[in-house]
Amino acid sequence: MSSSDPTVSGVANPAVIDLFAHDQKTDQVLLAMNEPRPWDSSAERLHELQEKFNAYVSFLLDGEMVAAHPELAGKSARIELRCDHMPDERALGLLELIHNQLELQEIKMEVVVAQQGCDEGLRVPPRLTRD
Repeated sequence: MSSSDPTVSGVANPAVIDLFAHDQKTDQVLLAMNEPRPWDSSAERLHELQEKFNAYVSFLLDGEMVAAHPELAGKSARIELRCDHMPDERALGLLELIHNQLELQEIKMEVVVAQQGCDEGLRVPPRLTRD
């Protein structure tokens, strides 16, 4: 399956928003992306990740979201990367750069790694969160 296949979701397809919701608890717009594949340190995977984040940020900042959902205008936003596996070092480095850029746009970012046998995922990496 190629990334242009509309049936493919997750990081492999930047043209699809995997999850879009209004988080009632935090009053934030939530956009989540899924990555079920193990991390492989490849340049291709990092490029897919960057393209997916670019698409999400564009949706938030270029007026597309507000045009489709005017009731969400002015809400803060959070992007979650939901992984089945802990990101490798190359991915973590890119995620740190993305986090720093999103912070400048006042967009929160979280990485959630699924834990076998747990209802809640493990939120990582700690170096991406500010004290």
